[in-house]
Amino acid sequence: MMRIAVDAMGGDYAPAEIVTGAIAALELLDPADELILIGREDAIRSHLPAGPLDSRVKIVHASDVIGMDETPVEAIRQKKDSSILRMAKLAAEKAVDAVISAGNTGACVAACQLKMRPLPGVSRPGIAVVLPSFHGPVVLCDVGANIAPKPHHLLEYAHLASVYASLVLNIQNPRVGLLSIGEEEVKGNRLVKEARDLIRQDGRLNFIGNIEGRDVLKGAADIAVCDGFVGNIVLKLTEGLSEGLFKTIEKELGDEAPELASAFKPVVRRIWDRHDYSEYGGAPLLGVDGICIICHGSSDRRAIRNAIRAARRYVVTRLNSALESRLSRETANA
Repeated sequence: MMRIAVDAMGGDYAPAEIVTGAIAALELLDPADELILIGREDAIRSHLPAGPLDSRVKIVHASDVIGMDETPVEAIRQKKDSSILRMAKLAAEKAVDAVISAGNTGACVAACQLKMRPLPGVSRPGIAVVLPSFHGPVVLCDVGANIAPKPHHLLEYAHLASVYASLVLNIQNPRVGLLSIGEEEVKGNRLVKEARDLIRQDGRLNFIGNIEGRDVLKGAADIAVCDGFVGNIVLKLTEGLSEGLFKTIEKELGDEAPELASAFKPVVRRIWDRHDYSEYGGAPLLGVDGICIICHGSSDRRAIRNAIRAARRYVVTRLNSALESRLSRETANA
């Protein structure tokens, strides 16, 4: 039996797209599984399909909603009955096996750190995103959980992302690169230089040194480690660039010859699907005691459905047990 909780009030298109996507994901779950929708009950029920409700769906009422533009820590303190905080509490109490939110990222990270607590050996959890590339998937960590990290936090991200890449993406002995402004060791700010020394000294990591921004999608490394500020900019730039390129290609093909655009449409669709964040559903917050998936703020029903699929996979593969095992060995060897 698996229990997955979804913040029904989080995201630009909540609760309609969140609830619809969650219901669509029921076909991915087993008969004994449970799907818990958290938020204002009347709003949730207004978007449920007509007829009897699937017995696997539960609703947990939460009266408060944290807006996307609210200051995370203040919102967590002031809105005690928010859907995000209620979600994190359920995870902390082990009442659910995984939680998912497309709401305020900062509030979600803060609530999960406060209630779920970090795994032993983790001081600051990080968000890991899978970026598709021609050479295969690349894990970028962190992309927004910690915008002012210390060098040892980046070392932790290297370990967290390595376990994730090995277990979930089946990349054996993943190559770890540290995102900087140049490959040379003299390049980078103080954070990068000190983190590089720590990561290089760790014998359990397949560290290849500094990588530049252009290397992320060129197959130079399987993992790109960086602070959350830089990582979030890289992520959003990549998303915008992909969308802009595909729109340009579609327009140029259409202007050249409508029949050419029609012929290439299936190919463009397949490529777009591989680069669309909705396909991955969301990004795991690695390092908390439980499975937490943070989704894009503009997630639609497809993204939520895929996030539930991903959450289920992380539970089945015992991702957190693997992370805890790696980190406990690192703590013992420290």
